[in-house]
Amino acid sequence: MFLSMKLRGAMAGAAVLVCSVAPSVAAGQAAAAKAVTKAKLTSRVASGTPVSFDVYLPLQDRAGLESLIQQLNTQGGPMYHKWLTPEQFHQRFSVKADKLAAAQAELQRQGLTATAVSPTHLEVTGTSGATEQALHTQIFNGVMSNGATRTVTTTKPVLPASLQQMGAVVTGFSDRVHMKKHSMVAPQNRYSSGGPYWFTDLKQAYDWPSYKAYTGKGVTIGILMTGDYQASDMDLYFGHEKLATPKISEVKIKGGAPFDPVGSDETHLDLQQSGGMAPNAKLILYNMPDLGDDNIIKALEKIVNQNKTDVVSMSFGGPEAAYLPEFNDGQDETATLQQEDDLFAQGNAQGITFIASSGDSGGLVVPPVACFTNEDPTAPCGAYQPGVQFPASSPHVVGVGGTNLVTTYSANNLDSKYVSEQAFADPLASDIFYGTAATGGYWGSGGGDSVVFKKPLFQFLVNTGNAKMRTVPDVALHMGGCPAGTVNDVCNPEDSSVAAAIGGKLIALIGTSAAAPDFAGLTALNVERFGTRLGNENYYVYALAAAQNIGIGPKVFRQGIPGFNGYYSTTAKGYDRVLGNGTVDGRQFLLAPEVKAAGTPQTPSNP
Repeated sequence: MFLSMKLRGAMAGAAVLVCSVAPSVAAGQAAAAKAVTKAKLTSRVASGTPVSFDVYLPLQDRAGLESLIQQLNTQGGPMYHKWLTPEQFHQRFSVKADKLAAAQAELQRQGLTATAVSPTHLEVTGTSGATEQALHTQIFNGVMSNGATRTVTTTKPVLPASLQQMGAVVTGFSDRVHMKKHSMVAPQNRYSSGGPYWFTDLKQAYDWPSYKAYTGKGVTIGILMTGDYQASDMDLYFGHEKLATPKISEVKIKGGAPFDPVGSDETHLDLQQSGGMAPNAKLILYNMPDLGDDNIIKALEKIVNQNKTDVVSMSFGGPEAAYLPEFNDGQDETATLQQEDDLFAQGNAQGITFIASSGDSGGLVVPPVACFTNEDPTAPCGAYQPGVQFPASSPHVVGVGGTNLVTTYSANNLDSKYVSEQAFADPLASDIFYGTAATGGYWGSGGGDSVVFKKPLFQFLVNTGNAKMRTVPDVALHMGGCPAGTVNDVCNPEDSSVAAAIGGKLIALIGTSAAAPDFAGLTALNVERFGTRLGNENYYVYALAAAQNIGIGPKVFRQGIPGFNGYYSTTAKGYDRVLGNGTVDGRQFLLAPEVKAAGTPQTPSNP
């Protein structure tokens, strides 16, 4: 069931959390999960009404870019870690000035104006009438089920010929929001052997280095999410573990989204987990209005061109299949994924590491098309199908799966030493993700094979079977389990959770949304350790995994963890599509086994 936890008192120097049903939170979570992702059209936009949209221009010489990224990550090579500046990147891989000028001229001939211009992006304005004529479509007002309004086109916009030849992509008119957050309120380590865990508990369990060794100092972590944060909740959370609140700043994308006790739970989870794992890192929240692709692209463009963040954590995703023609009235929308992947690749070339949660619906992530086209939403529409979620499926992103963690527990101290993990998904009685009548769903670590991206070079270092495509995830950490909606309301006895603070309350959350910011925090320590950005960290991850698998490297990854994500099972050794290369030992991952480990929570080595 959905549960929250309230502060009751103190025992042995630590606050005690008491689980209690929280109907208001539960209802909000359920509503969010069941939100229809397609807008309903209301009225056509008057022809003289001003509208705006974005045109994104794809990168040039992708083969050359991939070669460069490989060289930037080849230890001992002449280009190793010689990251580009945004200016250097655009000079080599973005549309040239003459083509950009030609595109602007073409739009102007159509009665449209490019009000903002960059090497990869044109922000275009004009009247609805001129836009409809230029893009060969009609523009309507649309309303999402949560009341949010969007300006949408009835057919896929068709750009003028010069822009089509460049492979340009229009965003800003979609009637769909494909992406969803990867967290949910859950149903105790110092409270029990299964949490809810604080970041200090996880640092001890996963062998993080001592606070006196590495803290993320000098590193900046970006959090890409929708929903503002409340400073008092940050103070409550970090103060609970006797730690100063990290420095947090915010960049609002198109005005961002306001703080909401339910809608901002993901923002709080990401800030609190990443900040706890790297306490002296700076945090920047990139706050979007919603998880529409137009907002995500605009945020990613700002991130890579401002070039302020070393690591970016993204705790959201959507099935790749949702961009295929059958889900989009016959239109292939995978160019949108390619545009976002272009921005990840740019960031990698500049040394930025992108990290994404692999998803919480296990190996079965795709509801049948009928589930979204049936007029009666309660009508049977079929069973969930295998797939993976983007952005974790991007070859330029580290995809993070998750487990349920068991640690030591004693009423007399706060020790949370590692005992075991399991990754058995919870079978679901109903569709808690989209609110359809789809059957056969699971709550568990997302994983499988991409249908969009080919197998990247780094994945040839380990055995991914006969896969010719990108497989997910790459690594794993704790995610927890037991959401509302399980079969017979029964969960695995070892399902776990993490603590979070929001709206002045302490609650328990679950999801790979916890695992991704945890790994982002570890990556920040890795940047501090080596004194340089890491770019596409998958090259580092898979090199360590390959060395471990053949017995010549440190034991970085815990493997052989039992589990089944609804479609795939874990393996006794090596890579699998549930946990990737395995869960991570922090000090071994940093190649720093000699430094002291984070010990008992709320002590000098692990505040």
